[in-house]
Amino acid sequence: MYLTNTLPAHGQPLDPRDSEMLGRDGADAVLRVLALRGGDAATPLLALPGLARELGLASVHLKDEGQRLGLGSFKALGGAYALMRLVQREAALRLGRPVALDEILSPEVRAVAAGMTFACATDGNHGRSVAQGAQLMGARAVIFVHAGVSPDRTHAIARYGAQMARVAGNYDDSVAEAARVAAAEGWTVLSDTSWPGYEEIPGLVMQGYTAMVAEAMAQLPEPPTHVFLQAGVGGFAAAVAGHLALRMGKDRPHVTVVEPARAACLWASAQAGHVVKVAEDQPTVMAMLECYEPSLIAFRVLERVADGFMTLEEEEATAIMRRLAAPGAGDPPVVAGESGAVGLAGAVAVLRDADLAARIGLGPKARLLVINTEGATDPALYARIVGQAPEAVLNPTPV
Repeated sequence: MYLTNTLPAHGQPLDPRDSEMLGRDGADAVLRVLALRGGDAATPLLALPGLARELGLASVHLKDEGQRLGLGSFKALGGAYALMRLVQREAALRLGRPVALDEILSPEVRAVAAGMTFACATDGNHGRSVAQGAQLMGARAVIFVHAGVSPDRTHAIARYGAQMARVAGNYDDSVAEAARVAAAEGWTVLSDTSWPGYEEIPGLVMQGYTAMVAEAMAQLPEPPTHVFLQAGVGGFAAAVAGHLALRMGKDRPHVTVVEPARAACLWASAQAGHVVKVAEDQPTVMAMLECYEPSLIAFRVLERVADGFMTLEEEEATAIMRRLAAPGAGDPPVVAGESGAVGLAGAVAVLRDADLAARIGLGPKARLLVINTEGATDPALYARIVGQAPEAVLNPTPV
């Protein structure tokens, strides 16, 4: 199901707060912090000429975040970055002087971090990033996981030394519980979604995501004409689309936001003209996108720079995982988790509707950019869907 953005804000400039957050200066700050961590090597941008021929497009490029900072997900860029910037700010207050970016990992700043506790809710990937950032800085992390977070994902977070708190219900329930407990304990909530009165920290998380866009623009032979972006609460999609709009201006690509049909809160919000919470129904295999209410900041950005919103069925998400694992001639294999290639699956779905594809210009001259937001963050589930372990995809047995 495809919904063209006809909201009054569509095509209008970003809110000044969001322009500052998602612009070039913000992206440069993220890249500087990554360099301090020794994690500034760009993730691969993969050309998929075989798929481009099959789909009838000029080109298809996939930015593979499955190799980001050892966490297997783009989320590695957001939570840890925000945590480090929050420690920097607290250190400046405690020390009574400005603290430069290049001081973040100093013993003096880490001593401040040792007295801080950060709490967040997660479907899996954001919590790993916050836990990794806390370990790096010497802070404490308490991560709230809901009933749908698999044991593999929970263990992957806990191995960074985080304290785990299990919550009954869904992701939205875990967000509420993390905020409640943090307020009672005096902890800092480090959420990747925003609500009225809570925007600065999710904004820092989104700012962290701009690094991958800056990398992709340097890696691409030509700018993209179309970008399909998967969404849960919308932070990733808003960060990518917003940064592209600020960088490219009137030449920005056509942006489509893709959500699971079972958790399409941005689609519903675009239809209503304001943020709405959708009812929980059946769980979706696209676990990292199973969110029922958008981030306030994300919707504020996307109502301006997203050109369309669409929903995706379960089988379309798993089919693209198998397609990337066993690519056509000329394409490298890609390990994409069940939420990782949802943007690409959305583009494939649009191309099955010739009238829709023509209406948005997705045709022979189109240069498509998609982002694989996660690798096999749940290896057992990946193996069940694809039929082989992720290692076997990238390291096939010689014939």
